[in-house]
Amino acid sequence: MSEVLHLANARLVLPNSIVQGQIIIVDGMIEAIEEGDRVPSGAVNCQGDYVIPGLVELHTDNHERHIEPRPKVDWPHVPALLAHDAELAATGITTVFDALRVGSILNANSGYRPYARDLANELLEARDAGYFKISHFLHLRAEICSETLLEEMAAFGPADRVGIVSLMDHTPGQRQFRDLTALKTYVAKKRGMNDAEFAEHVANRKQMQIRFGEKHEAGAVAEAHRYGAVLASHDDTTAEQVATSAANGVGFAEFPTTREAAAACRDNGIAVMMGAPNLIRGQSHSGNVAASELAEAQMLNILSSDYVPSALLLSAFRLAEIWDDLPSAIACVTHNPAKAARLSDRGQLKAGLRGDILRVGRAGTTPLLRGVWSRGNRVA
Repeated sequence: MSEVLHLANARLVLPNSIVQGQIIIVDGMIEAIEEGDRVPSGAVNCQGDYVIPGLVELHTDNHERHIEPRPKVDWPHVPALLAHDAELAATGITTVFDALRVGSILNANSGYRPYARDLANELLEARDAGYFKISHFLHLRAEICSETLLEEMAAFGPADRVGIVSLMDHTPGQRQFRDLTALKTYVAKKRGMNDAEFAEHVANRKQMQIRFGEKHEAGAVAEAHRYGAVLASHDDTTAEQVATSAANGVGFAEFPTTREAAAACRDNGIAVMMGAPNLIRGQSHSGNVAASELAEAQMLNILSSDYVPSALLLSAFRLAEIWDDLPSAIACVTHNPAKAARLSDRGQLKAGLRGDILRVGRAGTTPLLRGVWSRGNRVA
């Protein structure tokens, strides 16, 4: 017999409207959407709660804090990945692109070693075995300012389901860390560097960018094409950097740091993604442009939970307050990221799409997640 999920008496958030109605999911796919407030026998009475598509997360390294819960503590990876998966499901995320760093620095004191290929193997094996509650894809964070980028990227191929490659240049003094004071605070907290060690860190990274930057950027773009992945830029700051991103074929921009860069993205047809924590807090933790400023200027297309999974749903409802438009705000965490990642089978409440859906109530102005279904199966 077919597996059926029937939610009724709900406020269905459709692409351009909100309607009172019911949604029927059969064998993991949306079969029908009907307007009206009736509750047929066997249907779940949602009592006026919102029903929205499952959230689509394009950039999170949330798994890292499960794998390394304390500095230099390597937690068993499969249990860590399962905990990460369960946490995302519990926050309404039904599709995730797990961000893995590729490109390492082999310096014994201030470097970091390759890990992406081995962790990807474990993640893909767990996914193929059906261990996860939600849908997982790979997102390779290509560190331009590194020594081993191209060797690490060569170990991946089209069969690895790499959906996104982002170009990341963390050279000190530019992009996210134009302000070296902010960088020093971040590095000192993470690695415990003193002043002399920090100065050496900055000098080494700048020299590495001179040695490898151009070659690595071109190589990463080529590898993204080989995988069939969407290309993303990261921390674009100037219109010139955005022009380079456009020339590289970037589809969306992760966290542009200035209004100038966001405007250039809009002019070049590049979708702008900002951090949900930035929107909720009202500011960037690095002192960059506020997501709310871009939202008010209609230069925001996608939100990412970044380092707080629960921020994604909350940020959509906060964005709805700014725009006075819940369907458009919900699209920033569902349809727009799915479209940016070339996933045409999810992200909207439409017949024929995946049955990834959420039931959401309200606790004052805060969304209250009451149910999460992935392909019609309840996962939270």
